[in-house]
Amino acid sequence: MEVDFKPTCRVASTKVPPVIVGPIFSRELAIAPRRPRFFLSRSVYAAVLVVLMCTAWLVLAGAQVIRSVGDMARFGMILFQVLAPLQVAWVLFFSAMSSASSVAQEKDRKTLVLLLMTQMTNSELVFGKLFASLLNVWVMVVTAVPVFMLTIFFGGVSPVQVVKLLLLTLASSLMAGSLGVMIAYWREKTFQSLAMTALALCFWMAFWQVVTLGALGTSWWGVSTSAWGAAMNPLDAVRLAARPVVHLSSGNENAVWTNYGDIIPYLSVCLALTAFLNLVAIFRVRIWNPSRDVRLASRGPENADSIRGRDHDRPDHNDPLRESRAEVARAGHVDSQLRSQTERQPSREVWDNPVLWREMRTWAYGKRIVWIRISYLILILAAASGLHWLMNEPTRFGSERQTVATATTAILAPLLLLSLVMVNALSVTSVTTERDGRCLDLLLATDMSPQEFIFGKLFGVLYVAGFMVVAPAVLTAYLWWGEVITGEDLLFIVLGWAVMNLFACMLGLHCGMHYANSRLAIAISMGTIFFLFLGVVTCVLMMISFSGSFNVQLAPFLAFILGGGVGLYVALGARNPSAAILLASVMVPFATFYAITSFMLQHNLAVFLVTVSAYGFTTAAMMVPALYEFDFSMGRTTVAEE
Repeated sequence: MEVDFKPTCRVASTKVPPVIVGPIFSRELAIAPRRPRFFLSRSVYAAVLVVLMCTAWLVLAGAQVIRSVGDMARFGMILFQVLAPLQVAWVLFFSAMSSASSVAQEKDRKTLVLLLMTQMTNSELVFGKLFASLLNVWVMVVTAVPVFMLTIFFGGVSPVQVVKLLLLTLASSLMAGSLGVMIAYWREKTFQSLAMTALALCFWMAFWQVVTLGALGTSWWGVSTSAWGAAMNPLDAVRLAARPVVHLSSGNENAVWTNYGDIIPYLSVCLALTAFLNLVAIFRVRIWNPSRDVRLASRGPENADSIRGRDHDRPDHNDPLRESRAEVARAGHVDSQLRSQTERQPSREVWDNPVLWREMRTWAYGKRIVWIRISYLILILAAASGLHWLMNEPTRFGSERQTVATATTAILAPLLLLSLVMVNALSVTSVTTERDGRCLDLLLATDMSPQEFIFGKLFGVLYVAGFMVVAPAVLTAYLWWGEVITGEDLLFIVLGWAVMNLFACMLGLHCGMHYANSRLAIAISMGTIFFLFLGVVTCVLMMISFSGSFNVQLAPFLAFILGGGVGLYVALGARNPSAAILLASVMVPFATFYAITSFMLQHNLAVFLVTVSAYGFTTAAMMVPALYEFDFSMGRTTVAEE
């Protein structure tokens, strides 16, 4: 008897959601709305822009009398020209660092090898990581569009300019993110990826800034160097796009700035560079990864597994080569290697502080860090050449730089920011790499004291990054030798620079210890340094643009200062609230504002004392609790924290 078996239940068919640029981006698109910071970040960014607009208005109203519609239009134009470059600057920084840290985190956690074993194509690996890391940045940029549209109501700004800014920002983020993804897939260590990405961006913008200034000629192939700079340098491009729209008569030979012709060259360059960087990453991702060390470790000593397989398949067990192969396999065993190494050479003597010994006596951050130092040396030599040119031919830099001191600030300020960012990146990755490599658990299980760990990491990072700390001080000494600054100014700058480097290093250790997610720790640590610098630049630009009495500028900047204090406290004290960190978070923004105003009034002693006191106290507020106990965030990483 035949039994016709028919199942009484049917499995519900599951439909796979459409894949957008691969499953990596699809997962990020599904997970991102579950994170509270996805909504918090865009809300905070829009609120910061509104606060800046209100602050600028209060500064203008307190500095001068608004008499006509023309004054309002001039305010809107200046405000747009201040905010537009600031947005492009932070988008470049965070797009590059976020994409590089996203790939580097996969390598540190050894999960990139698992991704390579799947059926995902190279393009899905590259584009998935790129767009997943840029998702939050793009959401914040789109959120800022209505805020920039508000400047139209003041006058002096057209909707075309806002659209230009949006296109420039998105294209710049694509280019910077592609650079970060390519370098991160190429390099093995997290610090190498972050440092080389930052150096590449600085080299690119510095070179084209030099071209724009006319140092390499006034024209190339019949095109002016200023046009080359606007097509290659994002800051020059956004300044060109932010020019006011002047309505001229139709018979005038000058074109009306109501089309997008001025940004097409820059957009074309961005798209071409994005395509080139992504193509390189796509063709090389499975050649670069897994790295050589992982491949050698997977093979085993002397390819013992393959030898064992050949012996097993050979039917003739009396093969005379069988014993020789066995001897080779035994010689490659780990016990045999340890015995042979002990017989050949004595073991290296480890210091009393093993953490400091590892940082200073081993290649803890990879041997390719030498190339980072060489690249930084080239940048230092270029800056020194610019300073030498300034001291000998100051008039060559145009009427915008009336004094050598102002021009040297324009050269040294980006270099100092780059040095602080690299010191901070080295510091925070020195902890996150230990955590992701599962080495931190072993360190905490030993009898190592918190003092040994903190001072070992602190002095080790400063030793490895010593050239990045000393080189700017040497350039400052060169300015003193050229009689651009006085000996007193040299002392103030060198001591203040030392305090700022100690602050950047301790900030990295602090964030690395208190945030379990490595990518979040890197973003908060480096973002704090960048936003402190960006806040200083914003205050200086607004003071210069809306000049007036410094006595009436504290009140308009009060909301901006308080917002900076709240953000600093959230970054430093959210995981470990303390009275010292609260006091430091409130004190640093006020002290920084006072230092800016004192600097513009040329009160150099006040700038030195306030800066050293504020940032020195903040460093102590982070260091003292860490020296007395191991305060690590060891909780499991949830979906909301990833």
